[in-house]
Amino acid sequence: MSTPRVAIVTGAARGIGAGVAKRLAVDGLAVAVLDLDEASCKPVVEEIEAAGGRALAVGVDVSDEAAVHAAVERIAAELGEPTVLVNNAGIIRDNMLFKMTVADWDAVMNVHLRGAFLMSRAVQGYMTKAGFGRIINLSSTSALGNRGQANYAAAKAGVQGFTKTLALELGKFGVTVNAIAPGFIETEMTAATAARMGVDFEDFKAYAAKDIPVARTGTPADIANAASFFAGEAAGFVSGQVLYVAGGPKA
Repeated sequence: MSTPRVAIVTGAARGIGAGVAKRLAVDGLAVAVLDLDEASCKPVVEEIEAAGGRALAVGVDVSDEAAVHAAVERIAAELGEPTVLVNNAGIIRDNMLFKMTVADWDAVMNVHLRGAFLMSRAVQGYMTKAGFGRIINLSSTSALGNRGQANYAAAKAGVQGFTKTLALELGKFGVTVNAIAPGFIETEMTAATAARMGVDFEDFKAYAAKDIPVARTGTPADIANAASFFAGEAAGFVSGQVLYVAGGPKA
């Protein structure tokens, strides 16, 4: 390859997204680091550049159609035409059904599902033109059901149906579409959940690990390893799959 492939990772300022962005850069891809606030992406971009890679910080609300279109056009112009997309952007608005507001429901649906749809639609043209593409969607073990997460679980299950459908539609163009469903991963989001519950994060992780067969919680690097595989040339015959990266059998 004369020029490196270009990857887009959403929700990449921290947590799983940052881990995936840094890993794809190590793999030799130029990486667009996307998050709601462009400034928050800069540390990840600087880390990638310090290691000799190419990266671009882009602020975008993935649920905003016009903003997504503009962001993808900017990436194509400044970094190169994208052929790898990791739809990782996500939020949680946890509550039991009887307390969940319509705003809580819509916010989660808009970022996870509408965001993955808008980003995939905006990028697929570059992939089909290149005859090569990799779309990697982040689902979750919550897709199998999780108390207090009707919105998040529904969105993450929706991501799996979306993944399988895009795999059917885009396969003949050399584009694979897969999903990664993480279990408990040590991120700012899970730390915030522990804090909200008034539990020490180390205790929270230890409690979670008791139900995980490999007896530990996951890290962003565990997810980045799976993303690295799906994004690579060697995964061309793997499409429409949901890989549970959760330390044990989930589905």
